[in-house]
Amino acid sequence: MPGRLDAKVAIVTGGGSGFGAGIVRKFVEEGARVLIWDIAPAPASTLSASLSPGSTAVFTGDVSRHEYWTAALESCVQTFGTLDILVNNAGVVHVAGPSHEVDEDEADRMWRVNVKPLLHSARVVVSHWIDKGIKGVVVNLSSVSAIRPRPRLVWYAASKGAVTTATRGLAAEYAEHGIRYNCVQPVLGETAMVAPVLGGIDTPEGRAIPLAGIPLGRLSTPEDIGAAVCYLASAEAGLLTGVCLDIDGGRSLL
Repeated sequence: MPGRLDAKVAIVTGGGSGFGAGIVRKFVEEGARVLIWDIAPAPASTLSASLSPGSTAVFTGDVSRHEYWTAALESCVQTFGTLDILVNNAGVVHVAGPSHEVDEDEADRMWRVNVKPLLHSARVVVSHWIDKGIKGVVVNLSSVSAIRPRPRLVWYAASKGAVTTATRGLAAEYAEHGIRYNCVQPVLGETAMVAPVLGGIDTPEGRAIPLAGIPLGRLSTPEDIGAAVCYLASAEAGLLTGVCLDIDGGRSLL
């Protein structure tokens, strides 16, 4: 049987590890070919080598810079012939701490990496889709912190709030072209972000605090996020746009 994303081509930013790697694996499993975009070539290349030959390619670049978006689109089209799906997954978080003590450079970094790619991708990818008449799909990675901001991670939550708001606005704007925009809002996940979210050190005692606020009692996983993003990118979700899906084990209910 064909997969949910059979014959589709996708770009996944931050695709070499964490949630991004889970998304890439699920997409390939469901029949897509994927350009794995990561600022670090080693993990992306290792992941690519572990998957079916020809199903992936690797692109190295900074998602916060416009010129890399132009190059990534060109690489994807040259390698796979087209582009159908974009996943804006790349993201960073500051070390949790008093909001008035967070360095300005760190706050700027939240905006540059978490938010500006939505602007760059609209300018490059969406304009390409409109020119070619492609009804593409964008799935953005937001966070449950966008709707449930917590102390000591305010600037991260603010950047993800911008992602959620931009997703809805872009969905409304580009629906006339058949282009869908959705996002997922995960709870804290089993990724490298655990340590900074806990203040710099990942310990069982530290994990007990966020786990106490998740009714289902566990963190999210790359597999959880891969499954959700795959659904939103698939034809099964063809009438969904502007949806921001909480993948949070019930965290947003409390």
